[in-house]
Amino acid sequence: MSPSPAPSGAAPVVVPVVVIDVVGLTPDLLPHMPRLSAFARDGWQAPLGTVLPAVTCSAQSTFLTGAPPTEHGVVGNGWFFRELSEVFLWRQSNRLVGGDKVWDAARRLLGTAERPITCANLFWWYAMGASTDVCVTPRPVYHADGRKGPGVYTRPAALGGELARRLGEFPLFDFWGPRAGLPSSKWIADAARWVFDQQRPDLTLVYLPHLDYDLQRFGSRGAEARAAAAAIDEIAGALIDHVRGAGATVLVLSEYGITDVSRPVHVNRRLREAGLLEVAFNPAGELLDTFASRAFAVADHQVAHVYVNDPADLAATRAALADLPGVAEILDDDGKRAAGLAHPRAGDLVLVAEPDAWFTYYYWLDDARAPDFAPTVEIHRKPGYDPAELLFDGGAAKARAALRLAQKALGFRYSMDVIPLDASGVRGSHGRLPARDEDGPVLLCSDPRFARDRVEATEVKGLILDLMGADGRR
Repeated sequence: MSPSPAPSGAAPVVVPVVVIDVVGLTPDLLPHMPRLSAFARDGWQAPLGTVLPAVTCSAQSTFLTGAPPTEHGVVGNGWFFRELSEVFLWRQSNRLVGGDKVWDAARRLLGTAERPITCANLFWWYAMGASTDVCVTPRPVYHADGRKGPGVYTRPAALGGELARRLGEFPLFDFWGPRAGLPSSKWIADAARWVFDQQRPDLTLVYLPHLDYDLQRFGSRGAEARAAAAAIDEIAGALIDHVRGAGATVLVLSEYGITDVSRPVHVNRRLREAGLLEVAFNPAGELLDTFASRAFAVADHQVAHVYVNDPADLAATRAALADLPGVAEILDDDGKRAAGLAHPRAGDLVLVAEPDAWFTYYYWLDDARAPDFAPTVEIHRKPGYDPAELLFDGGAAKARAALRLAQKALGFRYSMDVIPLDASGVRGSHGRLPARDEDGPVLLCSDPRFARDRVEATEVKGLILDLMGADGRR
């Protein structure tokens, strides 16, 4: 239920604000983005502090609540749900996010019974069940025979059909997987423009993921990164021009910067070799046994949460990981408190990778015994994040994908087994705190009155409220 609006009276002047999350945007990439560079010069630009882990769900939750993960509880893109003894990534319920959301705060500070405050969320995470007025978020269609089709969840429900009629079906397979690319970001931007024109929300949140894909595939320094930056610059620039022309203030930000990596680190394999991780043997391959394991890791880019079932095994777990190449830090309770990660959902130990390393979820020791979902795009079954899902497993994988699609069209059961089990092809990652502002996230704003030298992630909520007209009311 939405919070009650402020009592009737002289309504404050409310400025429509559009917040565009250009994932992976950094100061180093801006010179290759002429439209966003011009936007920054017209307004202002500042380094944006992030949180640990510097990943989508944690960063966005901090932006929207003004609180660190210690308080809002989103300790990563997923975690081990201890009551269920299961690992879940990419859940969508807003009830997982603690704290006061920016749209609720705006309603209290700026809304009246005659002039309620409205908010539209287009693809920011944890959108389902939030008290926003408009919601558009990815929601695949899972058929009874195992097929997965494109789809979105919307509120109002009829909005999904209207967007599909105007823009076509949401290109789900261009949103994640080896085909992930520009079409999904373009669809989101076009949907945002249409929602803005039709609904005129007071606050509009827009998520444009395109940079994230090629920077993980190819790294952040080469021609591919520059091309990806130029491509999303066109889409973001057109959206900015459109909403500014209608009177909106625009805030552009990023959750993290992606830096070059060359070393995958197999935490779970080390724990298994130490006798701490157990697997269940299954016709579908080896499966992580969270019930029997004394310790295991939920890998999330450059941060890994290590869960230890018995506190008596903490010392043995730490000892097993202490000399693992690629591990920069092992955070215990004191370290988690200092990092803003002291929440019951966090691992008993939290690993932070060295700058050129990242953590895999892999727990099998022989690829022949890998689970059958390992070479597929399967974000909900893998007990950790897998950036190799952005890659095809060699040149033959594309032909194999075409064959699988033919099997799908003919009604046969199939597995889209096109993802490599060799993690060395990943070239970019994120999650640890950046060493330089140039490699970290950045914030651009069209309203120079609120310019500052630096903005912390916990200050974004307040800045949004001020831009909407709440300065002096908070």
